Amino acid sequence: MVDVTPKEATHRRAMARCRVYMQPETTSKVASNAITKGDVLAVSRVAGIQAAKQAAQLIPLCHPLLVGAVTINFVIGDDYVEVETQVETVDRTGVEMEALTACAVAALTIYDMCKSFDRAMVIGELALWEKTGGRTGHWRREGAPLLSSVTTDVGRALPIEEEIDGLIGGASSGLDS
Repeated sequence: MVDVTPKEATHRRAMARCRVYMQPETTSKVASNAITKGDVLAVSRVAGIQAAKQAAQLIPLCHPLLVGAVTINFVIGDDYVEVETQVETVDRTGVEMEALTACAVAALTIYDMCKSFDRAMVIGELALWEKTGGRTGHWRREGAPLLSSVTTDVGRALPIEEEIDGLIGGASSGLDS
């Protein structure tokens, strides 16, 4: 492992995204909470939060760190569900792996819960979209919206709070979850 003990603890944040592509009928069932296994987005959100906290157990040489907050949001398109995760900490190393792990596991959970309706689903485009803090400072993928926003299908950026109230919903979790 890389020695991070000489580093100062700083506020760090990372955002990752991926998409689960599926048949339009499946996205409709997810949106209307009609999947027989249960509330797909609620279960996926909890799975992603739990995964962020376990990243160091899953990824060799990944530093264990104190996850301060995990936020997971969803955008439902015609033939996909987009997963967006944000993870924050005050620590000596970044939370990119925690954000990516949360995103991947939330997507896998969507797949698991919907597979009886749609075996042709594809999980793709898993990527880090933005990170802040640490020695390298701020980095954002070209074309990525700011950490405090998500993009709708019409390309208009909405604050997360508006997205939470207006569409699917969002949840945030600290260590007490």
